[in-house]
Amino acid sequence: MSEEQMVPRPAATLALVRDGQAGVEVFMVRRTQRAAFHPGAYVFPGGALDPADQTRDLEHLVHGLDAAAASKQLGVELGGLAYHVAAIRECFEESGWLLAYDSQGNYVNLNHPARKQPFSEFRARLAAGEGSLIELCRSYDIRLAVDRLAYLSHWVTPPGRPRRFDTRFFVAVAPESQTPSHDGDEVIHHMWIRPQDALERQQAGTLTLPRPTIATLDALAPLPDTQAVMDFVHRQGG
Repeated sequence: MSEEQMVPRPAATLALVRDGQAGVEVFMVRRTQRAAFHPGAYVFPGGALDPADQTRDLEHLVHGLDAAAASKQLGVELGGLAYHVAAIRECFEESGWLLAYDSQGNYVNLNHPARKQPFSEFRARLAAGEGSLIELCRSYDIRLAVDRLAYLSHWVTPPGRPRRFDTRFFVAVAPESQTPSHDGDEVIHHMWIRPQDALERQQAGTLTLPRPTIATLDALAPLPDTQAVMDFVHRQGG
């Protein structure tokens, strides 16, 4: 096994929640069967940090949390803000959700006809490695809403796996002015589901869930609404 495979790669995951008719729902995506990590499983959007997530230029394009505070929150000496940025970027690439503020301080309305197509095209460029969040923020005068992310937990893939990740799990309420869509490459399906329903389907063998995902759903299942979810997560992760 190579050194690259042995050392866990820093990664970030973002669980989006909303208030459904029967209680809290979480947004989940299904990984393609071709994936090297948890093929076919339902997970929350996320992935490994990119070098661009760690550039200092992004510190001026985020809202509500500076680099020092982000690192303190995660219990790391440096680089904490990169996890927040990666969580937002991966969520946008995989599912189309973009946690970012417009110039008026509102979530970017990606359902607006003037924004839907250009942001969709930029999303594809970003996934292909042909663009960056810095370019996106500067082009459309937006700021990444890192203050909306609540830190929940820290998971490291056990030794012996072909790929290992050192992952920070975040939770946020989904923007109402946006509509998700799976990318059709890394993820092939998406759904809203109550945490308890997902857990019951996993127990029945009709839904494949990785252990960290199960633990996250277990934590959220008893909570009655998104306000209770965010209050709970803030208490857990700081």
